[in-house]
Amino acid sequence: MNNLTTLIKRLEAATSRLEDMVPTMADQSATSNGIASLPESGLTAPGADAHGGAASPSQQTIAPLPPAIDDFDALINGDVKTFVNMSEEIGGLVAEQSAAVLRAFAAERKFLIVTTRAKKPDIQSPVYMEVLKELQATMGVVNDIREANRASPLFKHLSTVSEGINVLIWVANETKPAETVTEMLSMAQFWGNRVIQEYKEKDQVHVQWVQTFYRIFKSLSAYVRQHYLTGLTWNPNGIDALQATEEVNTGTSSARSPTPQSAGGGPPPPPPLPKFDNPPPPPPMPPNGLSTSKSSADMGAVFDEISRGEAVTSKLRKVDPSSQTHKNPSLRAGSAVPSAPARSDSQNSLSSRGKSPLPGRKPESMRTKKPPRKEFESNKWLIENYDGNPPEGMLEIKAAISHSILISRCTKTTIRVVGKANAISLDNCTQVSLVIDSLVSSVDVIKSPKFEMQVLGTLPTIMLDQVDGAALYLGRESLNTEVFTSKCTGVNINLPGRTEEDDYVERALPEQIKSVVRDGVVVSEIVEHAG
Repeated sequence: MNNLTTLIKRLEAATSRLEDMVPTMADQSATSNGIASLPESGLTAPGADAHGGAASPSQQTIAPLPPAIDDFDALINGDVKTFVNMSEEIGGLVAEQSAAVLRAFAAERKFLIVTTRAKKPDIQSPVYMEVLKELQATMGVVNDIREANRASPLFKHLSTVSEGINVLIWVANETKPAETVTEMLSMAQFWGNRVIQEYKEKDQVHVQWVQTFYRIFKSLSAYVRQHYLTGLTWNPNGIDALQATEEVNTGTSSARSPTPQSAGGGPPPPPPLPKFDNPPPPPPMPPNGLSTSKSSADMGAVFDEISRGEAVTSKLRKVDPSSQTHKNPSLRAGSAVPSAPARSDSQNSLSSRGKSPLPGRKPESMRTKKPPRKEFESNKWLIENYDGNPPEGMLEIKAAISHSILISRCTKTTIRVVGKANAISLDNCTQVSLVIDSLVSSVDVIKSPKFEMQVLGTLPTIMLDQVDGAALYLGRESLNTEVFTSKCTGVNINLPGRTEEDDYVERALPEQIKSVVRDGVVVSEIVEHAG
């Protein structure tokens, strides 16, 4: 049933493209869905001029798109277009931002076409960043609209889309891209649910707008699971990535591109699926159902020894009666066997517990220290096990808008994040200082005492959980930062003075909350200490 539904969607998308192709094929320079028509000197349909003349426009062969691109077109023409239309009903900044979202999806479509034509470049090379340049730029436009209009009454709408547009970085996850889509949906729901809460009694158009945006994530998740379950695939026999990008942008096609059909017919059939109807039989059982393993032979030897009777104890040493304590009370009184009582006490203490003793916690001095780690995997920076700063001084990370940074088990380390990253998570660290430029999402700090952070640019959210002692230094561009605390003590926010020459002003976050019941409702208030 699912295959039939997918086939119907692809047929609808192909019909839509053919309808759009009819008026444009009259112009030989026109393109179809981002892929140019073949030139006049290329393949022609039967009935073309046999003397080298160009075929008529209606006889030109159009390079077919891979099924993954067809389904992505269906997603854009379906849920994304529906979201854009709903945004236009609201109008204003929401409509402007939705147009940027549509351009971002179009940029990702170009990137997916490049992957079908090109070999995979090194993920840390400038070539890979150049291929992603247009996608990153269009995503940045969506976020810039939110940042430039923080005072807008529709700021929650802009934040919902700004957080959700990061879903397009699923292409950078090389193992489980569908999980990236799910994570970004949760980030978008943080603001989208606030919009629903605010407008559910006032205007259902805004509620439907949020639900339409959520449907994009569900459709994209199904698309990724169908075509890129274990990560984005490239063409191992393709051309250079920069060349493929240029061809997609200009609408030309390479002779080495595997996309055009040959004159003989359609593309080669897929390889046959493995057959599971007749699985191989299980291995035969040993004779009489008995295992011939070594353990069986060993147990047989044990029983043979037991069956020998008194011969089993023939080699034991006979104890002289003069050495037997139960026959000589003087030996017990004189402690003739000094080690026995101590051993017996230990055994008695263990037997009284009824179970083996619990292992003691290994002291810090005996624990094996793991080497420091600074690696970039997929779209994540992993920083672990740093004790102090590296020899070169401050630990520096050059991040991009699609990068997430995970910091764990670091002590007395200063980390500098250069550039605009997506999000930062800091877990089980002690006396770590963090200096950042700007972030798209948030900074999460968990179980990290004596934490310090300075924000030079913009930062939407800071979340602290079980943090004992924290100093946050905000700049003038980050005064709208929201701070969430849970089970935290000693958290201070330092705000800039009125002028550049003034010192920072320290403000403490409340720690004590008083809750009272008023008219059947629990009301919580901050405890203030006067005098």
